[in-house]
Amino acid sequence: MIRTDLIAPLGTLLDRHAHERPDKLAFEDATGASVTYAQLRTATTRLAGHLQDLGLASGDSAAILVPNGVDWVVSCVAIVRAGGVAVPISHDAVEAEIRYRLEDARCRVIVVSAQHARLIERLQTEIPTLVHVIVATADAVLALPQLLSTAPLSAPRDPQDLKATAFLVYTSGTTGKAKGVMLSLHGMLWVTASCWAPIAGLGPNDVMLSPLPLFHSYALNLCVISVIATGASEFLLERFSTQQVLAHLQTGRYTLMPSVPTIFHYLLESARGAAEAAVRGVRLFISAGAILPAALNREFEATFDVPLLDGYGITETSTMVTMNWPGAPRVMGSCGLPLTGLATRIVDALGADVPPGDEGELIVRGPNVMLGYLNKPKETADALRNGWYHTGDLARADANGFLTITGRLKELIIRGGQNIAPAEVEDAVLSHPDVLDCAVAGLPHEHLGEIPAAFVVPRENRSIDPESVRSHCTERLSAYKVPAVVHVVESIPRTGSGKVMRFKLRDALNS
Repeated sequence: MIRTDLIAPLGTLLDRHAHERPDKLAFEDATGASVTYAQLRTATTRLAGHLQDLGLASGDSAAILVPNGVDWVVSCVAIVRAGGVAVPISHDAVEAEIRYRLEDARCRVIVVSAQHARLIERLQTEIPTLVHVIVATADAVLALPQLLSTAPLSAPRDPQDLKATAFLVYTSGTTGKAKGVMLSLHGMLWVTASCWAPIAGLGPNDVMLSPLPLFHSYALNLCVISVIATGASEFLLERFSTQQVLAHLQTGRYTLMPSVPTIFHYLLESARGAAEAAVRGVRLFISAGAILPAALNREFEATFDVPLLDGYGITETSTMVTMNWPGAPRVMGSCGLPLTGLATRIVDALGADVPPGDEGELIVRGPNVMLGYLNKPKETADALRNGWYHTGDLARADANGFLTITGRLKELIIRGGQNIAPAEVEDAVLSHPDVLDCAVAGLPHEHLGEIPAAFVVPRENRSIDPESVRSHCTERLSAYKVPAVVHVVESIPRTGSGKVMRFKLRDALNS
């Protein structure tokens, strides 16, 4: 059953909860900040109005550069209620990544932490579209606490067109430049209505613990939009810590926790060395973002005695495409069944459907598919063909329809659920003064799934210190994108047309 009652403007959903459960906790974070549903409605009403007073027009982009927490949620919801497009940026992003997103999205406003305020104020002088900087501290010219405590002149627009772009989530691409994926509130809430509410059973009685970064579509969808839609409560961790998560799970307060396979591996590793691995009150763990190995799934459930349900999702489909159902037969290692109302096909190179058990590319059609890539018409046309989104992922389906992801046509490296474009890392490595040529490929890793490895060719009469290459990249890339290993090679294998044959680099390490 699809919960169509959950598909409504955010203002309508907040009005509903403020009336039915005004004093119920909505969100809480590790700083001690918390907000009830009545307070969340008031806070987002005020901030949305102030954004409009500052000149944020319908369809204008506004960025969020604050850590996981209550301020993040309030800022995101307020931007959408003002009719703007919310642009989440990782709080760990480096200057080049932040600048690219602000320029590409033509952001007019940014809500920023005190930590990054000086950087953004400098960038504001160089980016003409960036008009207003709201700082999440009390002593700024435009201070978020002051805006949240004062009445604006304008009332929130609360747009009724739920199919317009409401979120711009950047995801890595094989071109090396991050792509802004245009997602609608309708698409996001459709995943809530077809997956998280009916399958995971998310509702007002749930208290979620989330270690996920909110700038990812998975967390934005489940840990922000779906929590609000269903009237659940949530504790937001700023970042993952094995010991913190286990301590929280043993309090008996939480009913479910979403995460990625890497985190479940760390929790299992920690539990193996503990006298007692029990968690109290948790009814469900949810995994997405990367392939969950069947062995990890079985051992985790046996150790913690709580179901761990795997699903498959991607940013371009507002997250989920498939999900395993609780209490139903499962095929371990599979990512479950397609969501109700969503069409999936597995096709060969000519676009013909393959028989059950055969491998092909997974393509998807449904209400949750993206509107396109911002400023990238060619990439949009390549990905969206005749109403179908071509995922670039290889999959197979059994006779009962259970899907298993087997690989990727794309060359993205997925490290612990984080997408890494080889070309983006290569650009950083090639700017090193001693590097003549390079290629980046993913290597298998027991805990993270894959790690980026750089293969570098030194300039003539130069030697390369691998650690200097890694240090060089640290200044230009987020930490998870920095090559974990650097191998010095004589040449980079390429095809006649100049494309890197990454499989030969990986094979050379195993020979």
